[in-house]
Amino acid sequence: MKSLLFQLILTSFVLLNSDNNVNAGVTSVFIRKEYPSKDIPLDDEAFAVPTGHNVPQQVHMTQGDYDGKAVIISWVTADEPEASKVQYGTSKGKYEFTAEGKMTNYTFYKYKSGYIHHVLVDDLEYDTKYYYKIGTGDSAREFWFQTPPKIGPDVPYKFGIIGDLGQTYNSLSTLQHYMESGAETVLFVGDLSYADRYQYNDVGIRWDSWGRFVEKSTAYQPWIWSAGNHEIEYFPYMDEVVPFRSYLQRYPTPHLACKSSSPMWYAIRRASAHIIVLSSYSPFVKYTPQWEWLREELKRVDREKTPWLIVLMHIPIYNSNDVHFMEGESMRAVFEEWFVHHKVDIVFAGHVHAYERSYRISNIRYNVSSGDRYPVPDKSAPVYVTVGDGGNQEGLAGRFSDPQPEYSAFREASYGHSTLEIRNRTHAFYHWNRNDDGKKVPTDSFVLHNQYWSSSSRRRKLKKQHLRSALGRMIASY
Repeated sequence: MKSLLFQLILTSFVLLNSDNNVNAGVTSVFIRKEYPSKDIPLDDEAFAVPTGHNVPQQVHMTQGDYDGKAVIISWVTADEPEASKVQYGTSKGKYEFTAEGKMTNYTFYKYKSGYIHHVLVDDLEYDTKYYYKIGTGDSAREFWFQTPPKIGPDVPYKFGIIGDLGQTYNSLSTLQHYMESGAETVLFVGDLSYADRYQYNDVGIRWDSWGRFVEKSTAYQPWIWSAGNHEIEYFPYMDEVVPFRSYLQRYPTPHLACKSSSPMWYAIRRASAHIIVLSSYSPFVKYTPQWEWLREELKRVDREKTPWLIVLMHIPIYNSNDVHFMEGESMRAVFEEWFVHHKVDIVFAGHVHAYERSYRISNIRYNVSSGDRYPVPDKSAPVYVTVGDGGNQEGLAGRFSDPQPEYSAFREASYGHSTLEIRNRTHAFYHWNRNDDGKKVPTDSFVLHNQYWSSSSRRRKLKKQHLRSALGRMIASY
């Protein structure tokens, strides 16, 4: 009995320790039920303006520093400037501290934004629930947030991953299902409001509606922002030619905390993860500012403290959909070798309005004279995941290449979101949930094994010790 139990456990352990153990990729045959692929009307309750004169609205937050002890809280007041002030404390209704920030506004064509407030709340305690109040008098509003645990190699934490969200009924379904997942922070892979699909003043109006739409989540937990092509907003016919103008006014990032030269690319550390955000629409070739910054940032990664190395970008490097096929090739040629060398665990992207997950593969051996011409299995490579399926009005990208490439593990043209639940330094649980299933029936899931702590002999010895301990406890129970 003990021998049989040992064999069963050992077999399960071996299977779970390979991220590439599936023999063949899967193209899902699921056919998505059609919801209206158009934006929710502006008079819908999903976009309701909070009651009260000059009441704060579009409340959202992101991480405000490198290590998770600060947040940037942002909001809009439509009628009057008001003070950019946040009152906060650890007890509901008792605000011991005050932080002040800055206010800005902008015009876009003839649209005039409200007064946009950004306040850095820093010197927070780890793993603490804070309550905060913004606004004054009868128009004040109260919210709360939870700071992450102190950085450490075995700190469990759960991230949500959302991309290409928009503001349709499908978007609403994605947001509602995500909020049921129990995740604590969103990694957002670009294309927020899709306001650029409108014209003239409606561009700004649809930024405002989206800010109110996502507030039910963004006011209570950080969303780590990255920009997509729908944030560019290049409109010569309106004399609007400054890229990312609306996005940069509304959604700040902690780029200065990681010595980045631009809010478009930056890094944070949170719990046991080091997260790097890259810009697919800023120069990234050799010796450009983004290239120089990433080279230095990768040197700062300490896998003994933050074993999980995660990269966010908008355009996927590996994609087997006819839509946007090979658009990420230029960034792959520049950065893929770094990802493999530094053993990045997983890369999340959006842009393609479907879901796809790769095996661990790379194409770094290829050159014009020799080498492998196609992606090959590579145990040091990250897993690439495309989560551009948030629900925007452009609809799904259902034209996958046939046959399915060998590097593609699972793909499906549906709306949904992902979660990454880190358990310790060695493994994490990944799930993708299509909207029809909600959080209870994951459509694609696997155990993600940490690249750094699975590599050296010393670390393998540590894993064997954990296995022996687990086997001993189970056998002793019989």
